[in-house]
Formats: sequence, structure tokens, C-alpha cells
Amino acid sequence: MHAIAQTEAMDASRKADELNRRRLEEAMKLKEIKLKESIAEKLARQEKERYEVARKEAVHMMASAQQEASERRHVEMKTSRDVKEKEKLENALHGHVQQYQTFTWEEIVSATSSFSESCQIGMGAYGTVYKCSLHHTDVAVKILHSNENHNSKQFQQELKILSKVWHPHLLLLVGACPDHGCLIYEYMENGSLEDRLKRKDNTPPIPWFARFRIAWEVASALVFLHNSKPKPIIHRDLKPANILLDHNFVSKIGDVGLSTMLHADSSLSMDTGPVGTLCYIDPEYQRTGLISPKSDVYALGMVILQLLTAKPVIALTHTMENAMENGSLVEILDREAGNWPHEETKELALLALSCAELRRRDRPDLKDKVLPALERLKEVADRATRAGISTVRSSPPNHFICPILKDVMKDPCVAADGYSYERKAIEKWLEENDKSPMTNLPLAHKNLIPNYTLLSAITEWNSMEKNAPL
Repeated sequence: MHAIAQTEAMDASRKADELNRRRLEEAMKLKEIKLKESIAEKLARQEKERYEVARKEAVHMMASAQQEASERRHVEMKTSRDVKEKEKLENALHGHVQQYQTFTWEEIVSATSSFSESCQIGMGAYGTVYKCSLHHTDVAVKILHSNENHNSKQFQQELKILSKVWHPHLLLLVGACPDHGCLIYEYMENGSLEDRLKRKDNTPPIPWFARFRIAWEVASALVFLHNSKPKPIIHRDLKPANILLDHNFVSKIGDVGLSTMLHADSSLSMDTGPVGTLCYIDPEYQRTGLISPKSDVYALGMVILQLLTAKPVIALTHTMENAMENGSLVEILDREAGNWPHEETKELALLALSCAELRRRDRPDLKDKVLPALERLKEVADRATRAGISTVRSSPPNHFICPILKDVMKDPCVAADGYSYERKAIEKWLEENDKSPMTNLPLAHKNLIPNYTLLSAITEWNSMEKNAPL
């Protein structure tokens, strides 16, 4: 029994030792597993941290790339705008900007009631003129007679010159329909100087002081044409029928279609055949075919003689010369013009005769001699006006008025609809609208182009208003 008990005790002891050994092994394995788990967790945290760092770097790089792209686009857009604005300014300075509005033939036909005779206000050798209203503005529409009018030299020349030059005493080109040889001008309420000197339709006579001023205005416009850049321009068809008067009797030269552009280094140009109107054509030009600025001086002399006398132009120089020699100048003056100042009128008559000399070399220089003399005589007329002859302050032309503000524009610009507006007014309009304030049609874009020609005209008008006699 003792042996059996001893054996069992030994077996129990071995089993206990075996159990302890296994327990230790399991404890070691568990510790090893926990260590591996700890290492794995640490590695996972490190990997996560590296991923987060990489993610943040990627986000930062993407944001930086987007910012750089945005800045680059902004710079490119600004550069593009600057280049376009520079081109606009350069084109404006060099006269390459189309300064007139293009009208459709349908608009012209509708406005003139299919060219009704009731709208017709004139007819010349090259075209017929109609009065109508376009875009709420009274205008004069000139339709050329030629079957191929839009390709005619006369039409292209008039369009070329009037779209590039502006002067307060040159008729303003409002627009054109090039495909049909149609030119649209500002409407001159008092018609032509010829009709007013003839007192057509029993209109009142032009007073002498206004005639002095008209002579200066016409001469100033000719000086401007003769000194235009890059090429001097000669009118070639100056006559009272081509001098138009607005509602304040301010004169403007029209019909520049026969004008000639001289080479900048020449004062003469050879023509294939004399053009213009008989009795106003320079005799030397008729004989030689050589045109020069002094050809316009001759025509100006004839116009001034008619301003003085209101008589037909035929043999008028001879009539005036005889009157000056006989001391009978007063007898041939237009008495309906009022009480002519004797000395100043005599000076104007002598100046006109010198301009109308047969030989070109005997005529005075327009800029250095004629214009200063006419300016002095204009000052005499202005003093007479201030001394007691009332004048009506001029109202601004319709195209000077902003369609939105209903006031004279200070910074006119052209919108996509072809109309000119005050910049601040149209910019405010475009913030809330996509349609034209005039036509109520959708605008193709919201870009605005400065209207330098109109700004120049408004500036000149404002200046004249400030200096006008009260």
C-alpha cells in the first residue's frame, strides 16, 4: 500500500511539474504574442503617421498647384486685357477704330418709309438725301446713285475719311450701311448755306455777324483737313450747297466724297480729270490737273463772296472787284444781313478776292494768313453779339445724351448693342441686366469700348458753350 501510495505521489508530482512546465511555456508564448502585438501596433501607428504626413503633403502640393494655376490665369487674363486695351488705344490714336455704327438695309428702308418722297430733303450728283429717325435720333441718310455704290470710289473715300477724322465743323458721320452705299449723318436743321442765302421757303436771312463766324468755321475745318495725319486731305468740292447749318447756325462741311489725300511729302497731286463744281474749281487745277490745298482756298474765297452778297457765283469776283474800285461795296452787300461794319466788311471782301486769285501762288496761305484774319473778324462779330444781339444757348445734340441718364455724357463708351452710354450708368445696368436698355434684346457680351470720337465732340461742344456770348 505504501509503495502504491508512493508511486501515485510520484506520478502526481510529475504531472504537477509537467503542468507547471506547460503553464510556463504558455505564459512565455502569451508574452511573446503580446510583444509581437505591441510591435505590430507600433508599426501600424508609424505607418499611419507616415501616411498622414504624405497625405498632408499631397494636399498642400495640390493646393499650391491650384493657387499657382489661379495666379497664372489671373496674370494671363490681366495681360490679355492690357494688350487689348493698348491695341484699342493705339488704334484710336492711329484712326484704325471703326467710329461709325453699322445699320442694316432693312432699318434704312423702314426708317425712310421705303424712301418716300416726303422724307427726301435733297438730291445731288452722287446721291439722294432723306431725313428720318434711327434709334430715336434724327439723321440724314445719303443713298448713292451708282448701281455699284458700295464699291464706288466716292463712297469708299467718304467713309474712309469721315470714320477717321473729327472736327466740330465737319459733318459728323453717325453710321453707314456699306453693302448698299448708304451713309448716315447728323441732321442739320437749317439745311445748306446755299438755301439759306437764297432764303428758300421764305426763311429768315442770316445776320452779318453769323456770316463772319461761318467764314471762320469753314476755314478752320479746311485747315484741319489740310494738316491731317498721316496724309493731308483736300476737299475739292467746297461750295455753299456742301456747307450745312445746325439749329444754332453753326456750320459744318459735308460731302467729302471727292476729297483727295496727298502724299505727306507733297503739296500737289495729279488728277486724271478736274472734279468739283464749276465756278468753285481752282482755275489752275482745271488747266493742269494738279490739285493742292490752295485749290480749297480758291473755293473758300468764292464762298466768302457769296456770304457777303448772297448773289450767284458766276462772275462774282469781277462784280466785287468793280465795286471795290468804284467804292460801291455797300451797294452789292446783302442788305438783309443787317448793318455791315464798313471797315471789317471791306477787309473780308479783300481777303475773299485774294483767296480767289487765278494763280495759285498769288493766294494767301490758309493757316498762316487767312485763318488769323478771319479769327479777328469773328471777334468783331462776337463783340457785336454781346453788345446787344441776343443769341439762343444751344442744346446738346441728341447723340451726346446718355439714353439711361438723359444727360450729356462725360465718359461715353459703346456697348454690344452699338449704342453709346455713360460708362458708370451702363456698368450699373449690366450688373443687373443681360439685355440692351435701348432694344431690350440680349447682349452678345458685356464688354465696353471707349468712344473717343464722341468724347472729343462732347468736349469741344462743352468748350464752345463755356465761351459762347451770354
